[in-house]
Amino acid sequence: MKIQQQLIILFIFSIFINSCDQKESTVGTAAIKNNVIISTDSETAFNENYAHIVYFWFKDPTNEEDKQLFEKSLRTFLDSSLYAKTQFIGTAPRSTREVVDDSFTYNLVLSFASAEDQQAYQDEAAHKKFIKECAHLWEKVIVYDATSIR
Repeated sequence: MKIQQQLIILFIFSIFINSCDQKESTVGTAAIKNNVIISTDSETAFNENYAHIVYFWFKDPTNEEDKQLFEKSLRTFLDSSLYAKTQFIGTAPRSTREVVDDSFTYNLVLSFASAEDQQAYQDEAAHKKFIKECAHLWEKVIVYDATSIR
């Protein structure tokens, strides 16, 4: 099971970082890949020092009102975070491959300059507000944190 989880994390990072087979265009200090704006500004570019990957399983994953509340609350929180760099919010693609766990409702991938910044993010008032607003929506949350092997 641990190997499958590690493969899932590696797969997500490879998609996230290496989406090179799509057209790219540059807008100011941002590049557009796969219809996602990726900042090239050092303040918001993916920081390899510390990655924070969160999976959410909703109690009712088909409830559209729950999804809207979650997305709005999460975006409000992330937009005000002083510490979270890269901000990727995703949903599970349906897969027929055994190694892909597509059972989660939402996925969040963030990067931080350091473990200290990640801890400060945990303590932000906006993070606590997000949890208070949305904790009733999920039945399970799993977090994978990783530091670079550079």
